[in-house]
Amino acid sequence: METLTTTKPNIENYIPQRAPFIMIDALGEMNNTFAETVFTIREGHLFVNDGTFAEPGLVENMAQTAAAATGYLASLEGKPAPMGFIGALKNLNVKALPQTGDTITSRITVLHEVMNARIVQGQVFLNGEEIANCEFKIFIQSIS
Repeated sequence: METLTTTKPNIENYIPQRAPFIMIDALGEMNNTFAETVFTIREGHLFVNDGTFAEPGLVENMAQTAAAATGYLASLEGKPAPMGFIGALKNLNVKALPQTGDTITSRITVLHEVMNARIVQGQVFLNGEEIANCEFKIFIQSIS
């Protein structure tokens, strides 16, 4: 597995989202079937309410982790980051919500891939403890 060190300005090369909707600060380990990112929850963020990062933010963070992996791998081939679309979300389980100042680590694992569709398992960790997980069906728009 390749370990990456990427700063936020570089993140925009790998995901289609732009501020204020970016929910990744850095990329971690990454390969064809696994990706890890980190994100520090900041006051005033779109999904922070009364100091708590809301469930939709956790889901979007996992989705952006999947997008960053796809975008990074495309960049290794000299291609732009493809667009992806969430087709389904399954078995969302939120055990705890992070607070402002907390740094979360998110991981995605590709479970299945057929043509332009991927099934990925997403997980979010806070201080080494899993606080959320779900399964995504993601469709990747092909780039000609």
